[in-house]
Amino acid sequence: MDIGSSEAFSRLGTLGVEEEFYIVDEAGQPTSGIDDLVYGSTPPELLEDRLDHELFKFTIETQTPLIESVDAVGETVRAIREALVDHAEAHGYRIAAAGLHPAAKWRELDHAEKPRYRAQLDRIQYPQHRNTTAGLHVHVGVDDADKATWVANELRWYLPPILALSANSPYWNGFDTGLESARAKVFEALPNTGMPTAFDSFDSYLDFERQMVETGSINDRGELWYDVRPHTGHGTVEVRTPDGQTDPARVTAFTEYVHALVIDLAERYEDGETGTEIRRERLDDNKWRAIRHGRDASFVTPDGEDVVDLVTHVDAECDRLGVSGLRDVLDGECCSARQRRIHDEEGMAALRRSLLL
Repeated sequence: MDIGSSEAFSRLGTLGVEEEFYIVDEAGQPTSGIDDLVYGSTPPELLEDRLDHELFKFTIETQTPLIESVDAVGETVRAIREALVDHAEAHGYRIAAAGLHPAAKWRELDHAEKPRYRAQLDRIQYPQHRNTTAGLHVHVGVDDADKATWVANELRWYLPPILALSANSPYWNGFDTGLESARAKVFEALPNTGMPTAFDSFDSYLDFERQMVETGSINDRGELWYDVRPHTGHGTVEVRTPDGQTDPARVTAFTEYVHALVIDLAERYEDGETGTEIRRERLDDNKWRAIRHGRDASFVTPDGEDVVDLVTHVDAECDRLGVSGLRDVLDGECCSARQRRIHDEEGMAALRRSLLL
C-alpha cells in the first residue's frame, strides 16, 4: 500500500506548481487531445515526466520541476506554459485556462481511459462524471512532518480569501451560475474535498490516510482532494484552493503568497505558538462567501466576532508578509467579471478565445 512517511519532510521553502488546463481547437472549443499530447508523442524536454491528464480527454496537467527560490517561480511557470502551448500547437491544438471552461458540456465530452479514472467514475458516479474543473495547486516544502500538519491546520482560514481573489469560473455547461467560482462548488460534490478538519499531529493524519485506503474509501492517497493537505509523498504543504488562472502573473502572485504564509506559520510553530481553534462550519461559511461573492466577499474573523472585507485583508497581508503580488491581482480586473463582460459584450465565441494561452 502506497502510504507516505515523515521522512519525506526534509526541506523548508522549496516550491512546486501544478496547473490544470483545457485542450481546445482553434476556436477555443473543448476537444479530446490527450491521446496525442500525453500518450501519442514525446513532449518537449521541459515537460518530460511533468505532463499528465485529468479525468476528461480535454484536460491536461503540468508540474514544474522543483523550484528552489520564490524568485524563480514566474520564469518557471511561464517556461512550462510555453512548452505546453508549443507541444499542443505542433499537434493542431490550443490550450485554454480557467477554473471551468465556459463552453464545456460534460455530457458531450470523452472521459479518459486511464484505469485510475475509470475506477473513480465507477465508484463516485455522477459527481465525478461531470467534474470538468481545473485548479492551481501550490506545494511548499516543510522540513518537519508535525510542523507541516500544524501549518496546514492554520492555513485553512486564509484559503477562502485566496479563492475569492482567484475566482475564474462563473460559467458552467454554457450558462451563468451566478457564482464567482462555480469550480469550487462543482468540485465539492466529490467525496474527500473542501475544508478538512484539524489534525492533532502528523501521525493522526497519516493514520487517517492509511485507514481511508485500507477501508476502500479511496484507492490511493492522491484521492484525498482537500483544499489543503500535508503531502506525505512530496514532503510539502499543498494548497489546492485557487481556480485555474489564465494569466501566469496571477499564478506567480498566489504562489508567492502561499510560500510567504507557509514560511511565516512555520516560524510561528517553531516559536511554540498554539494553534487556532476554528469550527469547520465557520471555515465552510467563509468559503461559501468566496464562492458566491468573489471580490465582494467579506470573511468572518477567526474569533467569530467580526468580519473583514477582501481589500482590507489583502492590504494587511501584503504589509505583514512583505509580498506585493496579491495587491496586483486585486488592482486588476476580476477574472469572473472579465469573463462576464466579454460574454455580454461579444458572446461565447469571444469568451472562448479570451481564455487561450
